[in-house]
Amino acid sequence: MASRLEINFIRLLSRCESIASEKRGEAEWRLEKYVGALEEMLVALRKSVSKPTAELLTEYTRKVGFLKGLLEADKLSSTTEKALANQFLAPGRTPTIANERMPVSKTVHMQTKARCTGEMRDELLGTGLSGNGMSETELRNRRGVPLDERQSAAELEAVLQHHHNLQEKLAEDMLNLARNLKNNSLAAQNIIKQDNQTLGQSMRQADLNFEKLKTESERLEQHTKKSVNWLLWLMLILVSFSFISMILFIRIFPRLR
Repeated sequence: MASRLEINFIRLLSRCESIASEKRGEAEWRLEKYVGALEEMLVALRKSVSKPTAELLTEYTRKVGFLKGLLEADKLSSTTEKALANQFLAPGRTPTIANERMPVSKTVHMQTKARCTGEMRDELLGTGLSGNGMSETELRNRRGVPLDERQSAAELEAVLQHHHNLQEKLAEDMLNLARNLKNNSLAAQNIIKQDNQTLGQSMRQADLNFEKLKTESERLEQHTKKSVNWLLWLMLILVSFSFISMILFIRIFPRLR
């Protein structure tokens, strides 16, 4: 169950996201104060005994960082800088309260990017300040100075070229990574194939050696049996010869009386 501090934090966070989704202006200073309070409450949540899970803390940090980055992006002077800063903002991934179908921070992010895109388009077309109460004379004077338009167009082209270069570099890195992975896979496959061949040769050699050892064992056994047979016959002959010699000796030399 969420603690009272976490409940207050969620309520204030939802209020900040609601203010950010509306047209700010006079409420800008309140949003800054609220975001500062959110940062203090987030620190207290991390130190709390009944702190939420690590996933929730990460999501809370992400949302507070998004709101803080949104305020910092609005303080930039150049429209191109605002658009680039908003491009790198990371909104929350889950709804803050239960009745949200889509996270409000994502909606705010899309609205901010659309507004920055519109401001850049109006700035390039020379109509950026016409909706803020500029007179037609001031608008014509602004249009009469094409330097700002060229600078804005150059900044936009530089941003687009930068993103294009990043995409090309990323695609090239991915291609090199895939090529290296393919080469490593082929090298590993060749090594495994060579190892399998070496293992097969070793197994065949081991089988051949086993057959030779078996043959030599059988020959040795037969040779051992033959040697035993010859020795037995030789002993029988020697015993028989000794017996016959003794008989003859007794017959030839009778016992003295």
